[in-house]
Amino acid sequence: MTKDIQVLRTPEYKAKLSKCIHCGMCLHACPTYAVFGTEMDAPRGRIALMRAAAEGRIGPEAVKDVFSRHVLLCLACRSCESACPSGVQYSSLLEMARSVVEYNRTQGALERLLRWIGTKKMMPNLKLLKLLARGIWVYEVIGLQRLVRSFDFLLPATLRAAEGILPPVQLRFTPLGQSASPQGERRGRVFFFTGCIQEAFLAQVNEATIRVLQRNGYEVYTPPGQTCCGAAHLHLGDFESAKRLARKNIDAFLSLDDQADAVICNAGGCGLALKEYPHVLSDDASYAHRAAEFSSKVKDVNEFLHDHLNVLPTGKVPVRATYSDSCHLRHGQKITNQPRDLLKKIPGLELKELQQPDRCCGSAGVYNIVQVDTANAVLDEKMEDIAGTGAEVIVTSSTGCQMQLIAGVRRAGLKAKVMHVVELLDLSYHAADGNQNHRDEA
Repeated sequence: MTKDIQVLRTPEYKAKLSKCIHCGMCLHACPTYAVFGTEMDAPRGRIALMRAAAEGRIGPEAVKDVFSRHVLLCLACRSCESACPSGVQYSSLLEMARSVVEYNRTQGALERLLRWIGTKKMMPNLKLLKLLARGIWVYEVIGLQRLVRSFDFLLPATLRAAEGILPPVQLRFTPLGQSASPQGERRGRVFFFTGCIQEAFLAQVNEATIRVLQRNGYEVYTPPGQTCCGAAHLHLGDFESAKRLARKNIDAFLSLDDQADAVICNAGGCGLALKEYPHVLSDDASYAHRAAEFSSKVKDVNEFLHDHLNVLPTGKVPVRATYSDSCHLRHGQKITNQPRDLLKKIPGLELKELQQPDRCCGSAGVYNIVQVDTANAVLDEKMEDIAGTGAEVIVTSSTGCQMQLIAGVRRAGLKAKVMHVVELLDLSYHAADGNQNHRDEA
């Protein structure tokens, strides 16, 4: 019996497990239950496995086999938490279960390599990510990507999935350590968290975020020294790396002489990770208080703009759009109406609601790369729902979702563009200024 299984046998963990009353309300909220239709691939079944481990009814061999298989198939989308009438802290239960799984399982050589390159070397190092983005830009503009995608069936599944989510890269990066001045009357000052993958591969979203905040009277400062939020590391059970990244971000933002009204994040998954730093660093006496101070300032851009939209968007953006919720924004941060309200303020934009707006797209951190078949099954269901709206624009509020949905559009053969909420607000502001190409941009 490994020491790590013991973390599931503490009174605290057992108390969290006991909140589950086996009512089954979580089943139909769970995307993997929809794919497999099996009890063990739903929250209630996974909790049953966790309880068996906590009570000593399964040991190390079962952890490496059945326990590991079903725990790793979870998307960690938290839709079950929204559906649960008993307040089960499923994400906390899953976090500890994954730590046990990661300790006991053996990763394949390719998975180890991709994890080492991606989460250990690239994501914490924005300079390396930008260098990679430049290489991918060349790969895309010279036509090599089209050739590779013509023969992508020859690639290993993980590499095929990683290549498939690449968006069209635009090499316009946000300068760190600089301020963007407000337009019109100054309303305040905010710090901007650029993210890592967002800044490297979806730089246009960060640009639009800054412009929209400026338009509403805010000075936007982008602190140097910031790094990856650590969300992907938490997804993979690499808690030590997540803690190191949390400390670095806290130092980068709280060490500044002049503080700001808020720390703005435009990615649902990143924002949730930043808001949960007090939990991540709860056992770190040196950082627990600072983590709480930092996280109290973090605001999702939709959340902030909803309360501080000082300049209404008046330019017409005549498109039919549908909004696809980020799971971590909807179920984790509990932000659902704010992005929709912002979109409804844009003249000419027709917002069509999905049949299942709360259903995951299959991105889930790096899930779409390490659990390819299941992620694609979840994505296909999502794209079918999206296709039913007839939307020209699919709107989201998270980096992983945006990249996954770009892949989904191509996979489903849809003629639609995937955009962030702030990009559409930005288009409306530009249209109001007299720019005539806003429909083509959308």
